[in-house]
This record gives sequence, structure tokens and C-alpha cells, in this order.
Amino acid sequence: MAQLVLGLPKGSLQEATVTLMQKAGYRIRASDRSYVPTIDDEEIACRLIRAQEISRYVEMGALDVGITGYDWVFENGSDVEEVAELIYAKQGLRPVRWVVAVPQDSDIRKPGDLQGRRIATEAVGIARAYLERHGIEAKVEFSWGATEVKCPELVDAIVDITETGSSLRANGLRVLDEVIQSTTRLIANKAAMRDPWKREKIAQLAVLIQGALTAETRVLLKLNTPEARLDEVTALLPALHAPTVNRLSSSDPWFSVESVVEERQVRDLIPRLKALGAEGIVELPLNKVVP
Repeated sequence: MAQLVLGLPKGSLQEATVTLMQKAGYRIRASDRSYVPTIDDEEIACRLIRAQEISRYVEMGALDVGITGYDWVFENGSDVEEVAELIYAKQGLRPVRWVVAVPQDSDIRKPGDLQGRRIATEAVGIARAYLERHGIEAKVEFSWGATEVKCPELVDAIVDITETGSSLRANGLRVLDEVIQSTTRLIANKAAMRDPWKREKIAQLAVLIQGALTAETRVLLKLNTPEARLDEVTALLPALHAPTVNRLSSSDPWFSVESVVEERQVRDLIPRLKALGAEGIVELPLNKVVP
């Protein structure tokens, strides 16, 4: 039986990825001691791999497809095919940033001040590319972790990843400059994408994951409205194309209206819909939205 080998990120992105896969329709179970989680699709075999390594294994063909950050694809210089951008991270639906950070009281005030300094980072390639863009020569050393605590006793600056900046501030650091933004990507081995079966399976996976991710920020709004206010109600409602409208019965002057809307808009929409005479307003969560 043909199988697609899928690499899932082990570590900080693991929980968010497994949750997203569940909303996409895949049940994954992984133990703390196993790198081979189970999945309820016999055509997929999963492997838990550190995000830093996934793009290398996808490039060499040990994995057909993988989920990892653009930063690690860049860092590894991996020759892979990007299937989809998946904007989610450990703490939210947004990109992460690699930044140059220095101690609050450091005399380093601009990128040029890094000249001749010592910098620690887990992403040596990303840091060196940044320095080269700015024409700066500095000593870049690989950090095995706990990078924030090495500054200022061991190094002058760090290049580290952040979502909110809270960890940097907690360690007495300030952001000097942004190095690169990164989002999660679904990447595939180029040979796998030339295989018709694997290409179709990867495309199916991409559609379902993207549909689940789109649904994260949307809800289904259902309501009833009198015919006299129908045009005003539908004009108020955003939708993928247009709201779905159905008469409640052949002789009833009321209509049922449904629309997929951004969740953040609902708190403003419901009072305005109620003021237009809408009744029976229901907000429902969604698992997938596929345009």
C-alpha cells in the first residue's frame, strides 16, 4: 500500500500542530518517548522530528512532506517545494520574528555597532545573512539553547526567535533590529511532488489543513429576519460570497439567513442585527472553511 511520510515538528510547535491536524480531520497520538506517532489514515505515516531538521529530511527524501518554519528552510538552504503557508505559531495565529537583542544598558544602538562583536544564536546562517546584508563583520557562534542568558556575560548580542518579546524583556534584553519574519510552511520533496499519487495526497492534506486554519478565526452566524428588513440585514453581513437566504415557509414573511463571518466582528454585528429586527441569532464554531 502506498504511504505518504509526513514529518511533524517536535517541540514548541508540536501541540499547536497536532491540534490543527485534529481540526483538519486527522487524529494523531504521540507518546513522549516515541518519534513515530499514530494517525487514523493508513495512507500516511507520521514522524516527529525537530523543526530545525525537517526541511533537510524532506530535501533528501526521508520525508515526503513536512511542517516546519520558513526560518529553518532558509537556515538549512533546503531545496524543497513549498506547498502552503500556514500562519500559526506556538502562541497564536501570527508570524514569529528572529531579532537581534542586546542588554538594556548596552552601548549597541544600531546594527553598525555590532561590528567586531560576539553574537550567539541557534540560527547561524540566518544571523550571518543578516550581517552580510548590513556589511558587518562579527563573530557568530552557535548556541545550544538558553540563548537569552548568555548576554552580556558571554556574548555582546544574540539573534533569537520571539513571538511577543516577553522572554527577552524578562531577561533584561531589548530588540535592536528585526532579522527575519517566519511563518509555518507545508513543504514537500520535489521527487514526491512528481509522483501523481503522492502529489494528490499532499494536495488533499494542504486543503484540509488550510481549511482548518481559516476556520480558526471565523464562525457561522445564523438568524431570522423579517422580509421588510432582509436587504438591510444581508447588506450588513460579510460573507465568502454572499449570505445564504431561505424563506422560512411559502407564506411566511420571515427569512432564515446564514453567513460565515470573522469572529472578531460578531460583537459589533449582533447588536446591529438585533436593532434591525433580527431574531434567533446563533453563533456556531467551525472546524473547516474551504473557499
